Amino acid sequence: MATRDLSIGMMFLLQTIIGILGNFSLVYRFLFLYFTGCKFRSTDLILKHLTVANLLVILSKGVPETMAAFGLKLFLKDIGCKLVFYVHRVGRDVSIGTTCLLSVFQVIMISPSISRWAELKVKAPNYTGASNILCWILNMMLNILVPFHMTDKRNNTNIKKKIDHGYCYAVFSGNIITQSLYILLVLFSHGFCLVLMVWASGSMIFLLHRHQQRVQYIHRNNLAPRSSLEIRATQSILVLVSTFVSLWTLSSIFLICLAFFNKPSLWLKNISTLIAACFPTVSPYILMSHDPRVSRFCFA
Repeated sequence: MATRDLSIGMMFLLQTIIGILGNFSLVYRFLFLYFTGCKFRSTDLILKHLTVANLLVILSKGVPETMAAFGLKLFLKDIGCKLVFYVHRVGRDVSIGTTCLLSVFQVIMISPSISRWAELKVKAPNYTGASNILCWILNMMLNILVPFHMTDKRNNTNIKKKIDHGYCYAVFSGNIITQSLYILLVLFSHGFCLVLMVWASGSMIFLLHRHQQRVQYIHRNNLAPRSSLEIRATQSILVLVSTFVSLWTLSSIFLICLAFFNKPSLWLKNISTLIAACFPTVSPYILMSHDPRVSRFCFA
């Protein structure tokens, strides 16, 4: 095995291990809070779905990419390729959707009770479960065509338009209009979520700034504990959304480069894949670093 392939394999392996450990640590925190009788935040249900989606992305992308980088190219059959890529696409899109839902929900929850969001603020916690389930169903339906475009490398297809993912082929055939409409639908859904996240981030910054102005002359010990916890939670979501938008923008730039080059280099493909898997890897550490509940044994 070449030194370059070994280095790439180690990078994928390290990223996959860090991502799995981080997300399972977040699962452990939720279990710890449950068994110790701690009160869950209104956003914790969304975070649980986000964690599941991130684990699906890491397991369906990080593990196969690591195996392919270490020289195992034919470990998946046709049904395996279809399943792995379908799970990855659904997990990726649910991760985007739940991050968007998380940011919008937090804006509603920290808005003043006298604002126009007051009525929605009371009702919003009752709809988080249904919103998460709807997000899963919509993305499962949206990506239903993905398995039809994937095949294993043993399949000696005569179709010229194909992309080699190292361990599977993505083939492009059929109606060009249908494929274009599908791509536009995916881009619209991602763009819509991105716009909502940017709006929610700006709104959270504005609300935090107003809150800071109101309490700047009040001693820290006189602040209500709930207010302090809400600010901490808002800051973690703000960092999470900012990280997602930054990585999404960087990943989009690399995808555009891959689309424009007829024969993109292996280095470009691998860097693009690594960046695309960065958010599911780092997001649990961002959330845990801003969550003091477990470290204080829930006595706060």
